[in-house]
Amino acid sequence: MALLEVSALSKAFGGVMAVQDVAFSVDAGVVYSVIGPNGAGKTTLFNLITGVYTPSGGDIRLDGEAIAGVAPHRLAQKGVARTFQNLQVCMNLTALENVMLGAHLALDRNLLKGLFRAPGLTRADAALRDRAAELMRYVGLDAYRASAASAMPYGALKRLEIARALAVQPRILFLDEPAAGLNPKETTEIDALVRKIADSGITVVLVEHDMKMVMNISDRILVLDYGKKLAEGSAREVRRNPAVIAAYLGKAA
Repeated sequence: MALLEVSALSKAFGGVMAVQDVAFSVDAGVVYSVIGPNGAGKTTLFNLITGVYTPSGGDIRLDGEAIAGVAPHRLAQKGVARTFQNLQVCMNLTALENVMLGAHLALDRNLLKGLFRAPGLTRADAALRDRAAELMRYVGLDAYRASAASAMPYGALKRLEIARALAVQPRILFLDEPAAGLNPKETTEIDALVRKIADSGITVVLVEHDMKMVMNISDRILVLDYGKKLAEGSAREVRRNPAVIAAYLGKAA
């Protein structure tokens, strides 16, 4: 059974169908990319699967369990994590504190224990800090561990968001344009990090405009156009698909 199964998924905003009858499945441990021209419905699709939007129709299943319309914090408890196209970093916190935020659902939130600083709570906080530091090393940000998020360069903030998402301990990680705005060196680093995450057993679903990156790291690719599924297959199959070429370059190409 696939880890993620989407069938007949649709979303209407008024009279506009942003996503229409989209169906695909994602196996565990792969890098699955979603591509398409601007306005194709890629981020809307992510928002539907991760609980930001409620579908107008269709079904979403995680490991066989129906999750359509489930709130994002409930999905996080089920092992779903994501980053966003536009940075969602708390600039008034340190880099380490941002990563620690990703694990807040796993913390003991008992009010009395917090008021009296119970020893078990103190130990749990220390373990969380150590875990956050390890995740920063994992994504290549060890040098920024004590830095304020507001003092970090843009490329480092992109990786900081990934570290925070990994703090959720996800089974499936949704990355919305992780290479957007990065220079070639930073893109190569994100490329290697995504593959490293997938090789660790975490399934990665990726929206990205950098086609070189997509073709390098994707096990499967879904192509959307005007909210509909245009094609699906390996990088080789998608690259040679006449409909995909027409959607990106025009029919004359």
